[in-house]
Amino acid sequence: MTRLHVLHVDDEPDIREVAAMSLDLDDGMSLTSAASGAEALALLEGGLRPDVILLDVMMPELDGPGVLTRLRQLPGHGTTPVIFMTARAQSSELNRYIGLGAIGVIVKPFDPMSLAASVRDTLAGAAG
Repeated sequence: MTRLHVLHVDDEPDIREVAAMSLDLDDGMSLTSAASGAEALALLEGGLRPDVILLDVMMPELDGPGVLTRLRQLPGHGTTPVIFMTARAQSSELNRYIGLGAIGVIVKPFDPMSLAASVRDTLAGAAG
């Protein structure tokens, strides 16, 4: 199993905490958390190179789609896999997020016991 470095971006401290505990259950994952899109972009501009980004859709100031647009402009991040996380799960919205360039969507509330597997499955599906 390949070790994955995950960047999780969410403005809600409780969600970040649950995701951190969830991903920590998988010994093959390491995690960096960011509380805003601007913080995530600063980390990436500073040299962070995650294998995948879990990106909340609805955040104040700079939302997930806005972060994704700016991410694609950063050197070395043109193809960094992004998985959106959202409570807005109507099929038209899910299709829109995929259309923006995400490799998948994890619906909130997510199952903490299977979050790591969902991330790995989404990555595997995008690669295959």
